[in-house]
Amino acid sequence: MKFKAQALWGVATLALMSAAPVMAQDVSACLITKTDTNPFFVKMKEGAEAKAAELGVTLKSYAGKVDGDHESQVAAVEACVADGAKGILIAASDTKAIVDSVKAARDAGVLVIALDTPLDPIDSADATFATDNFKAGLLIGQWAKASLGDAAATAKIAMLDLSISQPSVDVLRDQGFLTGMGIDTVDINKWGDETDPRIVGNEVTAGNEEGGLKAMEALLAKDPEINVVYTINEPSAAGAYEALKAAGKESGVLIVSVDGGCPGVADVKDGVIGATSQQYPLLMASLGVEAIAKFAADGTKPAPTEGKDFFDTGVALITDKPAEGVESIDTAKGLELCWG
Repeated sequence: MKFKAQALWGVATLALMSAAPVMAQDVSACLITKTDTNPFFVKMKEGAEAKAAELGVTLKSYAGKVDGDHESQVAAVEACVADGAKGILIAASDTKAIVDSVKAARDAGVLVIALDTPLDPIDSADATFATDNFKAGLLIGQWAKASLGDAAATAKIAMLDLSISQPSVDVLRDQGFLTGMGIDTVDINKWGDETDPRIVGNEVTAGNEEGGLKAMEALLAKDPEINVVYTINEPSAAGAYEALKAAGKESGVLIVSVDGGCPGVADVKDGVIGATSQQYPLLMASLGVEAIAKFAADGTKPAPTEGKDFFDTGVALITDKPAEGVESIDTAKGLELCWG
């Protein structure tokens, strides 16, 4: 499959850069994630720890208390620099506000790699290892449009986003989905300014189940006839489903999401989510640690995927109800691959 070949190509690229595994027993690195409870970041941490153990890198991990906890991430960056870390891997909660802290780290000679969420601007980090989040949104939008057929023209859509601050991953997924649905995004660099009457509204979820439930309740109060639900990630999708179920409206509603974690793929299999775009956070983090080891050895910085301004770690649409013209894999394959 194309997505798997792309991921393997990424591994081969870094392998060619290093020629052989780089042992780095005297090298320390940091992983800073948005939270330490979201399964996505748990898997990212697993990937970083496994690669660090393999290469002899000393790894310290930090996380925000909740998604959006910018202050804790700033403190973590400062602690890593003070501890003499050679590299920092960060999934930033606030992609603009963190830039000054990242600059200070880079000025101190630390390699900074953004994971999953590009900084704003993207070149504020030395490199970015990420899913093509716009493509992830595009795939679920194309699937929803194709699945609805003629009814797509009169769909009533709930948009369940991440946070008011609109970090880049939030915008990219949202705008990708709307593009896939054939909806004018107005300014593609932000969400919520669209005028298409099919959009019932946008609510933020903080990327968790409770937030998804409350956001869905608010939008159902606005229009109980919602039949398409876009969600920033699978925990918020699970919350949205619970709100729909409590209102007796879960039947006939398409829920789409992004992440592709094992619980999320299981929800696709069970019919809770119609389709989700699968990411590979373990790969992101393991490649990041490898890049830090390589940088420590000879100063080489990782290069982006050809034609892009980031290193693309792949994405695949997971659904058991394939739509014509939209490439996908089923949940059996998705469960084999979930977050490898």
